[in-house]
Amino acid sequence: MSAPAIQRPAPSTADPRRGRGPREVSRVSVAVAVVFLVALAVYFLLPVYWLVVNSTKTQGDLVSSNGFWFAHFALVDNLKHLFSRDGGVFLRWALNSLLYAGLGAAVGTLLATMAGYGLAKYTFRGREALFSVILGGVLVPATALALPLFLLFARVHQTNTFWSVFLPSIVSPFGVYLSRIFAAASVPDEVVEAARIDGAGEMRIFFTIASRLMAPAMVTIFLFQFVAIWNNFLLPRVMLSDQQLYPLTFGLYSWQTQIARDPALQTLVIVGSLVSVLPLIIVFLSLQRFWQSGLSAGAIK
Repeated sequence: MSAPAIQRPAPSTADPRRGRGPREVSRVSVAVAVVFLVALAVYFLLPVYWLVVNSTKTQGDLVSSNGFWFAHFALVDNLKHLFSRDGGVFLRWALNSLLYAGLGAAVGTLLATMAGYGLAKYTFRGREALFSVILGGVLVPATALALPLFLLFARVHQTNTFWSVFLPSIVSPFGVYLSRIFAAASVPDEVVEAARIDGAGEMRIFFTIASRLMAPAMVTIFLFQFVAIWNNFLLPRVMLSDQQLYPLTFGLYSWQTQIARDPALQTLVIVGSLVSVLPLIIVFLSLQRFWQSGLSAGAIK
């Protein structure tokens, strides 16, 4: 008696590569995505284009020419008038903004990074409750804090001072949140314990090991802080009355309120707004490589 024949499954006609690798994207999807991105780019860049165009015009051309096209080129003269107006007070405002934003962002980044690292790597009673309070601070709008801050600084006779704008600017609840998340993911507990066994103190561990591993997060926090402080308007308006302490935002606003009696200030406000954007562009471009290195490190891990 012969052995029963073994039935072999019929060969599959399905493509073994199906479901593997990237699928081909339709041209319609690509076209829609490109159109959407171009529309967004136009939407965000159109005000900058308008600012560049009108910064090159005289006061007469501002009211008589097309706002989206050039007329007589007067940018050099406008810059001269901008930096010489009222004894060069614009340069003073620019220096104040650099001091508020640069120093404030640096100190705020350090404090937020240290706080986030401590919340991520140390276990203590009330840690989660404290972190919840910090998260609540992210949800509080700056406008709601302006009046309490003014009353607080008035109580200690520190309104209309450098500290009344600087000290509130170094607090960053979002920076603490981001630092904790990043420290928990990028600073291994084994590395920290090994450093402790080798005799390193907690401050040395943070500044020599943790801060280097958290560099991408620190750059991100610095940029957020720098932009937020640079564009801050409400706090200086509430706190300051001395023109020599104004940042660029409030200084240009003070000129804006005087245009009715001095129309020449309209051109200076536009040119000053253009100049005030340049430091933000420089900061973003100079720190871009740190973002790229952080993304590459995350991809490798």
